[in-house]
Amino acid sequence: MTQSPTGSTLQEAEDFLTAHPEIEAFDIVLHDANGIGRGKIIRRHELIGLYKGGRHLPISILGLDIVGEDVHETGLIWDQGDGDLRAWPIPGTLKALHGTNPPRGEVLMSMYHLDGALMTSDPRHALARQVQAMADEGLYPAGAFELEFFLLDPDTTQGVRPAAAVLDGRRSDWTEVYSVDHLHGMEPLFSDIYRAAEAMGIKAETVISEYAPGQYELTLHYRTDVMQAADDLVRLKRIVRLQARRHGVVACFMAKPIEKYAGSGMHFHVSLCDATGRNIFAEAVEGQWTDTIRHAIGGLRATMGESMLVFAPHGNSWRRFVGQSYAPVSPSWGVNNRSVALRIPAGEIKARRIEHRPSGVDANPYLVAATVLAGIRHGLKHQIDPGPETTGNGYAGDDSLKIPRDWREAIEAATASEFLKEALGADMHRTFTAIKAAEHGRVARWIADVDYALYLHNV
Repeated sequence: MTQSPTGSTLQEAEDFLTAHPEIEAFDIVLHDANGIGRGKIIRRHELIGLYKGGRHLPISILGLDIVGEDVHETGLIWDQGDGDLRAWPIPGTLKALHGTNPPRGEVLMSMYHLDGALMTSDPRHALARQVQAMADEGLYPAGAFELEFFLLDPDTTQGVRPAAAVLDGRRSDWTEVYSVDHLHGMEPLFSDIYRAAEAMGIKAETVISEYAPGQYELTLHYRTDVMQAADDLVRLKRIVRLQARRHGVVACFMAKPIEKYAGSGMHFHVSLCDATGRNIFAEAVEGQWTDTIRHAIGGLRATMGESMLVFAPHGNSWRRFVGQSYAPVSPSWGVNNRSVALRIPAGEIKARRIEHRPSGVDANPYLVAATVLAGIRHGLKHQIDPGPETTGNGYAGDDSLKIPRDWREAIEAATASEFLKEALGADMHRTFTAIKAAEHGRVARWIADVDYALYLHNV
């Protein structure tokens, strides 16, 4: 048996097989730069071998674009001869999947070189690196993501539209924001989502009807381990997608699927504790902010522009940033204000945190968390003043700091950013920006329907 670099043990696999004699197969899932789960389905008898020696996977699996095509510019394809590396199970992630037939399990994986060294184009390692850097500074981040998404009708012959209620087929094209009765129509689906999350050890909490027809939000329990928070998010997305499909609807995680409605965000709530577990963002007197939270916000504001590609990684991501849409359009900060990018939510002082609002639900949570932690560290190290708080309508302000205007500018800013290179690590930075540049080139060459609508008969 080869020693697992993740700390996974054969005992975990043996105990799981004993406890779950019904499970016939396992999804082994590794997340790439886009946050897409890639891997294999193995049979029950193969699980022991996975825990004894890992599983060979091609290095190119981490150099793929959004549709699974090789991106040669990452240096992870033919420059390496597309050789095999070794993926290892993540301890504590071996779980049963709810509602599969035949019964299946799932385990998350992370990539290493054959000698056990980190494969640093794996997004998990980028986050682990920032968590360790904070620990070296005596800081321990905690956090949780919010998951916004649309439930859509699988029949697109009449265009993209909200799904009918799975309970009784009732259809509504109204916004229905915060309507509890509207949620009842999707109750069978959400009940399965909650059961599947529970089977995974994920504490999925509040569900609301969000600010668009067919849009919903699920919140997750606050974690003292931000890696666990990112794992929760990627697994919950997979759960929602699978259970929606079983109920005959489509779960959509595009940032902006419907032009006239609000897009879907992935807000990241984050706080910092010291070695004693004390929340160092918490002020002694309510509203008298600590230097720690102010400098953290200052660092996030100062680095947001060059980091936006992480928070808005796709062409569609940039359609979400419009005024009066609950998506931020500048690196503003404020208190109890949903028009800003960095919000200090109302609530108990002991739970003081920053809500980081720029990311779309299409972003990779491992890279988002890594970049946010790096921005906080940058602000604390350089004691960056966040500037004046935005009050009232954040969309009406004229922030002195700007974010890129579009996807192309974001790619250029990210590629040139020394901060982002440090935040993600040089290899992950090269891989991620190369993939984004290749995807931009694909989209730029695409002859879209709008081209024919505007130009076919007019030029």
